[in-house]
Amino acid sequence: MRFLLPLRRAASVPLALILLGSLLTPAAQAATPRTAAAPAGEVRGYIDAHTHLMSYEAFGGSLMCGKPFDPRGVPEALRDCPDHAGNGAFAWWENFTRHGTPFGTHDPTGWPTFEDWPAWDSRTHQQAHHTWLERSWRAGQRVLVNHLVANRQLCEIYPLKRNACDEMDAVRLQAQRMREMEAYIDGRSGGPGEGWFRIVRNSAEAREVIRDGKLAVVLGVEASEPFGCRTIAGEAQCTREDIDRGLDEMKRLGVSSMFVCHKFDNALCGVRFDGGTTGAFVNTGNFLGTGRFWQVEECTGRANDHTIAPAGGLGDSLRDLLRLLGQAGVTLPLYPSPPHCNVNGLSDLGEHMVRGMMERHMIVEVDHMSAKAADRTLGILEAARYPGVISSHSWTDETYLPRLYRLGGMVTGYGHSADRFIAEWKRNRELRDPARLFGYGYGLDANGMGALPPPRANNGENPLSYPYTSPFDPSVRLDRQRTGVRTWDLNTDGVANYGLVPDWLADIRGVGGQEIIDDMARGAETYLGMWRGTEEHGS
Repeated sequence: MRFLLPLRRAASVPLALILLGSLLTPAAQAATPRTAAAPAGEVRGYIDAHTHLMSYEAFGGSLMCGKPFDPRGVPEALRDCPDHAGNGAFAWWENFTRHGTPFGTHDPTGWPTFEDWPAWDSRTHQQAHHTWLERSWRAGQRVLVNHLVANRQLCEIYPLKRNACDEMDAVRLQAQRMREMEAYIDGRSGGPGEGWFRIVRNSAEAREVIRDGKLAVVLGVEASEPFGCRTIAGEAQCTREDIDRGLDEMKRLGVSSMFVCHKFDNALCGVRFDGGTTGAFVNTGNFLGTGRFWQVEECTGRANDHTIAPAGGLGDSLRDLLRLLGQAGVTLPLYPSPPHCNVNGLSDLGEHMVRGMMERHMIVEVDHMSAKAADRTLGILEAARYPGVISSHSWTDETYLPRLYRLGGMVTGYGHSADRFIAEWKRNRELRDPARLFGYGYGLDANGMGALPPPRANNGENPLSYPYTSPFDPSVRLDRQRTGVRTWDLNTDGVANYGLVPDWLADIRGVGGQEIIDDMARGAETYLGMWRGTEEHGS
């Protein structure tokens, strides 16, 4: 067991600095960045295809600390959770996800000292305050896909709540908060429609926003039980009518992209397993939510799901018995040696949802689907020649990527350290369809309880040098990011918050060269082209 030393108390801060956080006006901000030139009318800019600005309202509303905006200003937005007060000893979920133990302490002060958070490996503290996102927009970001996120089971497990655990209620509330944030930024920028943060409903709106030099914000949904489609002991808890009503409502909310399943098997599809210790925890959640542990079968193709622990040993000796028990609805968390494939693929209800999304010209997210479910989903899209498909954060088997590219879909990589991100880009680039425009991007998963990019290992010999010029807009020069009295350095802090994304991309350029930057500069155009093809399908 590892014990963390008590943290020193935050230094006193001048009152004027605290007031500055709530009184900052648009006049104090830099001018709008220029729109970078692109050939043949193409837009230019980088894309984050997977982030969660409003997840503080999810999981019961008490698990994530801080907000991306607050009308009262930065001091109110960047506060720690009330149960973290003192020295953070009661922040057991933060301690568990960050350090692997429920025991630990941290300085909960937040604004303006930020002694211990945000940090690249802190899962429960706000990572995407609007001022940090604005820094990335000024450096050249032009598309942000914000997923309204929910997980009923995690909400029910966590004891503190201020919101209901119904997943669709959480989605509706987050959609409302997104509109409120847009209006708030408008108010700081001169009035309605003047802000740099623009929620869009279609590719034409997005293209117009980007040509104006602003950030096109696309709404998506990543829920474990969309429209109440959970399963209990193998029985679906939703109908086709529920799915149709739900998809119609999502379109009214402005949602353009959706996952069919997320962390737990549901009535629509089986999931791609988590591995290791995390997998054991999520598997327990699957049992609590569905009445069954994950079940595996022999993989029939090259694709497979992550290996569930523990595997082999007793699982190998009981392989046939476990299979028979599973067929009878009795499951045990014992597994044979890998490769592992989820027995659950895309159900009839899941197929109905995929086809319903196609009818409504929505983008299908294949990440988190089991190998079996992803294969069937891609088969449906291929039969219809439907281009609206994306793998937004490295959570599908790479053997499926050539099929996705041939459809006209898009792939964006998870936010790893610069060297790992570059290595994945190289692999994915080799799988692309050479007949189509290739653009790349990232799925940072900010506020999604996953780690952000850590400091690059062994960066002492070739660190990112400050100040630097944005790789995407030569008119933008950036030094170390500063908020309150804290200054961050990518070389030591990694991507501690969204404001360090431009630093991370500059580091990627330093390690990977101009080719990856060129591909990422085409990310916005590639996404809009895929989206436009989705909208025009069948017309």
